[in-house]
Amino acid sequence: MSSESIGLVLPHWVYWGWLALVPLALIVLGWRKNILPAVPYEPGAGWFERLLDWTSDRTGLFVSLWSVSAVLAYSYEVAARYLFNMPTIWVHEASFLLFGMQYMMAGAYGLLHGSHVRVDVLYTKLSLRRQAALSVFTSVFFFIFVLAMMGTAYRFFFESLAMDERSVETWQIQYWPVKGFMLFGACLIFLAGVSRLIKDIRIYETQLKKEVAA
Repeated sequence: MSSESIGLVLPHWVYWGWLALVPLALIVLGWRKNILPAVPYEPGAGWFERLLDWTSDRTGLFVSLWSVSAVLAYSYEVAARYLFNMPTIWVHEASFLLFGMQYMMAGAYGLLHGSHVRVDVLYTKLSLRRQAALSVFTSVFFFIFVLAMMGTAYRFFFESLAMDERSVETWQIQYWPVKGFMLFGACLIFLAGVSRLIKDIRIYETQLKKEVAA
C-alpha cells in the first residue's frame, strides 16, 4: 500500500492527550450542567470510605467516556476507507488498546457497584450477618490475587518503560502507558476492595448488635 493511500496518521501525543483531556472536558461539562450520576455512598460511611468510593466511581466514569473516542475513531475509519479509499493504519490498534486499558481501569467501578461475577448458591441462603462474615473471610483470597496482579503489573510496566516498548505495527504506539494503566487499575481494585471490606465489617457489627439486642 502506498503512503499516499493511508490517510491521516494520528500522532502519538494526540492519542494520549485526547484520552486524558476529552473525558475530563465531558465530566466538567456534566458537572456544570448538574447531570453527573451521584456517587453511591452508603449510610454510615466515614470520610476514608467515601474517598475510596468516590475514586472508584469517578475513575470508572472517566474511562467509560473513552467509548465516545472509540465511536468517533471507527466512524472516521469507515468514512476514510469507503468514501475516500484512504484506510488508516492506526484506528484498530488505537481502539483495542483503549478497550484493554478501559477493562483494567473499570474493575474498581465494577466492584463498587456489585458488577463482578459471584457464585451465590451458598451466599444467598445466609443471613445478612453471615454474608458479611463470609465476605470478610473470602476477602483474604481477593487481596492475595490483587497483590499478585499489582506485582506483575509493576514489573511489566517498568520493564516496558525501560525499553520504551512499542507496538510492532506500522503505527509504533508506545506500550508502556498501557502497562502503566494495568498497574493503576490493579491499585484501584485494591482500594475498592479495602472499601468493600470496611462495608462488610460495618454490616457484620451492625447485624450482630441487632441480634444481641433482640
